[in-house]
Amino acid sequence: MDPLSLLLLPRASAPTLPLAAAAAAPLNSRRLRGTSLVQRRWPRATRLSPASAVAAETPRAEEVPSPSPSGQERFDWLDQWYPFAPVCDLDPRAPHGKKVLGLSVVAWFDRSGAGGEWRVFDDACPHRLAPLSEGRIDDRGRLQCVYHGWCFDGAGACKFIPQAPALGPPVHKNSKACVASYPCVVQNNILWFYPRSEPEHKDVLQRKRPPYIPEIDDPEFVTMYGIRDLFYGYDVLVENLMDPSHAGQGNKKTPRVLLVFFCIPVAPGKSRVIWAFPRNVGVWLDKVIPRWFYHINQNRILDSDTYLLHFEERKFAEVGLDNWHKACYVPTSSDSMVIAFRNWFRKFCKNQVGWATPQVDQLPPTPTKDQLMDRYWSHVVQCTSCSAALKAMKALEVALQVASVAVVGFLAVANGTLVTSTVQRAAVVSMAVLCFAASRWLANFIEKTFYFQDYVHAYK
Repeated sequence: MDPLSLLLLPRASAPTLPLAAAAAAPLNSRRLRGTSLVQRRWPRATRLSPASAVAAETPRAEEVPSPSPSGQERFDWLDQWYPFAPVCDLDPRAPHGKKVLGLSVVAWFDRSGAGGEWRVFDDACPHRLAPLSEGRIDDRGRLQCVYHGWCFDGAGACKFIPQAPALGPPVHKNSKACVASYPCVVQNNILWFYPRSEPEHKDVLQRKRPPYIPEIDDPEFVTMYGIRDLFYGYDVLVENLMDPSHAGQGNKKTPRVLLVFFCIPVAPGKSRVIWAFPRNVGVWLDKVIPRWFYHINQNRILDSDTYLLHFEERKFAEVGLDNWHKACYVPTSSDSMVIAFRNWFRKFCKNQVGWATPQVDQLPPTPTKDQLMDRYWSHVVQCTSCSAALKAMKALEVALQVASVAVVGFLAVANGTLVTSTVQRAAVVSMAVLCFAASRWLANFIEKTFYFQDYVHAYK
């Protein structure tokens, strides 16, 4: 097997965002950490960052690189495509709101064209700035704000204002009534958008496309997707995924599992990861194992680092990211890619994400541990598979509780008539106890799987 090489970090005058990364790994690879690596014989996904691998050339952290480049060479955060969500987790019957790069945006499915297509707008109605993500798709297939009923077509133009007199001036045609619409495209079964709404960026797809992972579209592969919000920043997320200490190795000519991560800056101290696991082995498993079952272990892996990384980011802030190379002792070759990324982030970005909107220049307060490692709001509500499983399991939990009560009631009514022997009474009581015990076990499983489970490293 080829040794794993450094993620292609840009060193040219036109740096590219290390937004996504891929690694081939064996099926028994246990951890997500270190999976922002690629093989030495890279798949075409390495177009994400057009530069050569520099693992052997990466300077030690103590060797400070050259000063930041000129303004022309600074990384342009707004000239990039950003993943919104896997399409399998987007319900075309409703709008979906998310924050990306500090922007609040809403995705919705426009049915007006042949076959329909996804749209991405600013998540604010131009009338009173109510969130459009809380709206609905009306019976004509338009996005409707539920605050006052304004309706918008796929281009962002306002088509109807209920309060405007029918015979009055067409106020809905005023440019101020339009909502900003962003270029978007579905690629690799993921909805991407470009965070510029000006007319000159309308045809950006002709100049620049999102990164492409060919294995995801390969009919010999099946791909499992996931998404989760995290309480630490983009740079900490990328740094963690570049740690190769636990990464597996793969060979392009053998059966493979490709680990692909899309790292998304959300806001200061917050990030999002979308993962895709294309594989060309065990493809039949997806026909019998639901996606939510895979997410149990993947969320547990993310939990194992969440608490650590949240406080690591705050310690970085205390010493200042400009002093990262002095505060951290990273002497081994396994730290090479982390060092390379930190040098790239300092050199081309001045240790800052270029937010699309003004942001408070400080980290948000630390939440409680159950909020920090929450699974429901960070993952379940964004995942159609986990949401459906949670709904079904809650219904089953109630059914088991009702059954246990009903069995006890049956025993009380039928005692001495239908249930006459000790063996029969024991069987009925056992059934009631079994139903109650199953409901309690299911309740505990639901809590740990879909809401919160503490991760105590000392006992792992």
